[in-house]
Amino acid sequence: MTIATFLFFTALVAVATWWVTRGGGESTDESYFLAGRSLTGVFIAGSLLLTNLSTEQLIGLNAAAFTEGLSVMAWEVVAGISLVALALVFLPRYLKSGIATIPQFFEARYGGGVRTLTTFLFVIAYMLILLPFVLYLGANGLSGMLELESRLNLTQLQTIWMVIIFIAAVGGAYAIWGGLKAVAVSDTFNGAGLLIGGLMITYFTLARIAGEDGSLLSAFSLIADRDPDAFRSLGTADEDVSWPTLFTGVLLLNFFYWSTNQQIIQRTFGAKNLAEGQKGVLLAAFFKILAPLILVLPGIAAAYLVATNPEFAERVDATSDGAANRAYGTLVVSVLPESLVGFFAAVVVGSILSTFNSVLNSSATLFSLDIYKKFIRPQASTHRVVLSGQLCSFVVAVFAVIAAPTFFHGREGVFGFFQKLNGIYFIPILAIMLVGLTNRTVDGMSAMITLIVGLTAMSIGTFLSGQSETETGWVIGTFGSGYHFMGVVFLGLVVLQLVLGAVGFRRSTPYVQQDVGAVDLTPWKAAPYVGGGLILLAVSLYVVFAI
Repeated sequence: MTIATFLFFTALVAVATWWVTRGGGESTDESYFLAGRSLTGVFIAGSLLLTNLSTEQLIGLNAAAFTEGLSVMAWEVVAGISLVALALVFLPRYLKSGIATIPQFFEARYGGGVRTLTTFLFVIAYMLILLPFVLYLGANGLSGMLELESRLNLTQLQTIWMVIIFIAAVGGAYAIWGGLKAVAVSDTFNGAGLLIGGLMITYFTLARIAGEDGSLLSAFSLIADRDPDAFRSLGTADEDVSWPTLFTGVLLLNFFYWSTNQQIIQRTFGAKNLAEGQKGVLLAAFFKILAPLILVLPGIAAAYLVATNPEFAERVDATSDGAANRAYGTLVVSVLPESLVGFFAAVVVGSILSTFNSVLNSSATLFSLDIYKKFIRPQASTHRVVLSGQLCSFVVAVFAVIAAPTFFHGREGVFGFFQKLNGIYFIPILAIMLVGLTNRTVDGMSAMITLIVGLTAMSIGTFLSGQSETETGWVIGTFGSGYHFMGVVFLGLVVLQLVLGAVGFRRSTPYVQQDVGAVDLTPWKAAPYVGGGLILLAVSLYVVFAI
């Protein structure tokens, strides 16, 4: 029953996506890479959310909540604030330039050298870091949820290889042949399933804690009575997300991820107009602020069940290492009816596919428009440009499949390792983006120097941080937290680029952004008020749960 339900729901999403996107004419570069600039707010919101949500959130964030409680909600709530900034500050500028990629924006602001360097950084990072990580965690999660090792009588590594190839084949089909529109539509369908399934996990878990005679609210009281720190929003100094980090690395990583990361914001470039883009981004912000209901609360509840329910503790194997990582999967098979386990497994696969095919589409966009069309064949027809993107997607997918078990199988602390690698290029690119938006005179050479210095500093700090077993390494340890280290490097890079501009690395004429007329730039009138309300909601959550 579980396998049948899983296959049925997965096939249903594929058929529904084909039906909605059929006859879309994905034969031009704009239609393939930007969905013909036709996306409305609902599809933008759905694609933003599902591109972000995958096993690293469902399993990883709930595992963090299992250990540290509500303070890890920072990754979701602060993301909501970052999306407000995207809607009100970044998106109008991006759509005004009519860009398809972030490196194109860098070329207009800094020149071709910065565009080329950032293109290579994005593609290499996606191929060798992000996609292998998503594939490996996804394969592990699906294998455990559907109990594939025992069902198929395979070893753990054989099962991982099989699931990785399955995910890559299905996700690649969406991205390679369907383009951004198929990605966005399938994301929206899977997003609805994830929202329903995630809320079901939370509901059934709280109901089990409350018991037959209790209400859902009584479950909160029982958890808080056992662990008063479980629902405190501000993390203490010994927790990974202590409250000062909200203003350093946590904030910076979120701002880059939601405003400058090609993988995420490409779907906003496909908006039919600015108003629809702002509606979609702000709708996504609302759901991110409420995401702890799905991504944090189950982990907190699982910790309570481990402490009070011997049967559940045994299933989690609470006395061994890795119990936190097994908690969410154990909840799924423990609280859901068998028929719904297959449905939720399909939803989880959908979230993995969403991230996978979105990154493939972004990689294709970066290669085709920023490398192939610019350097290899500037006069290429739209058919050849699209074909080059499809070939790039295939090559990236193959490398990612090979790298996934090679890089991550058997490694301890996979999630932390992944985040450290991301910070190497997140921080330098965000620094030159913010300076470029706020300063009209610094030139491309100042940006190139800042990028190189930033990549070097982050690489040294990241890899030296693993040299000490008792501390976080002398570089990061000096600042007390890896997130604080990121904040210090970011501030140093901003100052460096401004100083370079002051001593002579300046444009001959101040930068003036041109309106290419790609879409209607009339903003959504309610956007500032909705954005302000969302920021107030996010801050209120922290205030209410800080006591």
